[in-house]
Amino acid sequence: MVWVMIVGIIVIASNLRSPLTSVGPLVGFIRDSMHFSNTLAGMITTLPLLAFAFFSPIVPRLGRKFGMEPIILASIVFLTIGIILRSLSGAATLYIGTAVIGLAISVCNVLLPSLIKREFPTKIGLMTGVYSISMNLLGAIASGISVPIAIYLGFGWQGALGIWGGLSFISILTWLPQIKHRNRSAGSVHMITDDSRVNVWTSTIAWQVSLFMGLQSMLFYVLIAWLPEILMVQGISSDQSGWLLTIMQLALLPFTFIVPVIAGRMSSQYSLVFITSGLFLAGTLGLLYGSSSLIVLWMILLGIGGGFAFSLAMMFFSLRTKNSHQAAELSGMAQSVGYLLAAIGPTLFGYIHDRTNSWTIPLLILSGASILLFIFGLGAARNRFISSSK
Repeated sequence: MVWVMIVGIIVIASNLRSPLTSVGPLVGFIRDSMHFSNTLAGMITTLPLLAFAFFSPIVPRLGRKFGMEPIILASIVFLTIGIILRSLSGAATLYIGTAVIGLAISVCNVLLPSLIKREFPTKIGLMTGVYSISMNLLGAIASGISVPIAIYLGFGWQGALGIWGGLSFISILTWLPQIKHRNRSAGSVHMITDDSRVNVWTSTIAWQVSLFMGLQSMLFYVLIAWLPEILMVQGISSDQSGWLLTIMQLALLPFTFIVPVIAGRMSSQYSLVFITSGLFLAGTLGLLYGSSSLIVLWMILLGIGGGFAFSLAMMFFSLRTKNSHQAAELSGMAQSVGYLLAAIGPTLFGYIHDRTNSWTIPLLILSGASILLFIFGLGAARNRFISSSK
């Protein structure tokens, strides 16, 4: 039964980025086909992030009331429905489907780390690594194959987005066996002690974890959104910048597996936070002041930094909490703060660029965010649990 749970987690994790990363390369096709403005087209990628931000704090309560397994099943059913709706012709179904996808993914984003803590208490690092690499690997694949599916296979943007409904349907089938754990999960809700009921919103450590999560999310989504434009200003063609963005995403993959395993064996993760911040800082300063002949190096540094940062954020949900219920609460808070920053970041950086007609100030801000990531990361890395009074 353990292997059924592991397979279920892997398949569901594979759905948590691919429906989103498949959109970016197709935004131009969608915009031209639907006769959208750039603002309306940009909302296709912003809507899910806003759904993450505003729905994530509610998810832990749903998990406590109904049990994590049934809520996760319901979310992937809605994910499948959202993918189908998004792929139909029409602006209304495009945006409604996109919003449903965001709400569905936010449930799994919050509850899967909590479920891992409950089901694999002695292998949290390993299972977080498996979860992270599954999510990021399929996300990278989705961004790479969307255009070929749309153009060379003749599926169009609707078909290129709709095929991910097949993977989400498979995840429904792999998760059905977990529903028989519903009574156990629901029963555990009544065993929550007073110590478990921590108001994470008043906890200093919870805020440090949340701001670490938020800053790494903002760094990642700003780079995903604007890196090709930054590179083209430096004389790199659009084709080359696309490949360099792919290199950045591929560079993070092995570290999304390795870092959780290492972090889980450490009492405090100060050294990992230092490396994370250093990688981001070196990469952003390299883009700003470094040689264009070393551009691949800057991409690799940023990619590895992203792998470190994301993995640490996921691990903090378990390492800084005493049980799965606290982990869900912290995950909900951190992802709410994190994805709100992620939603605001690309728009804000685009605005700054338009006002200054330069990428210098945006890149300096990213460098400053790397330093803040270090500061808040040091607090999140302390070997302590969240508390309403500290």
